[in-house]
Amino acid sequence: MCHQSVGLIARALEAEGIPTLSLSSAWSITASVNPPRAAFLDFPLGHTAGKPHEAQLNAAIMQAALRVFEEAGRGSITRLPFQWAVNDDWKAALLAELGDDRVERFDTPQYQTPDDAAQADANCPSCIWLSAD
Repeated sequence: MCHQSVGLIARALEAEGIPTLSLSSAWSITASVNPPRAAFLDFPLGHTAGKPHEAQLNAAIMQAALRVFEEAGRGSITRLPFQWAVNDDWKAALLAELGDDRVERFDTPQYQTPDDAAQADANCPSCIWLSAD
């Protein structure tokens, strides 16, 4: 199930009085959907609960997520203190392996045409402008 659907389902469940926590490895998508509360791991997509066959790591991640569930305020995304590797070299290697050719993200919106820019609403209440952090 995609991140957007999970966030929307979480909001619907919370509206019915059922507390939720989204566990995510896609910060920008999670922020745009704005689930009631989320825990973030900077891990490859598909590995949100940790590395395969590392039961201690998996359990530690779940315990940390449960602490976030107890402590986080509504609308918050809490970064969990786990690392996929010693450095971030895995990100470039994974993107190259997947044939990912996305361009660098910018702090300001980018438009395909001047007309798109003219029609964009800079005060859009439902738009999330991504920052470089």
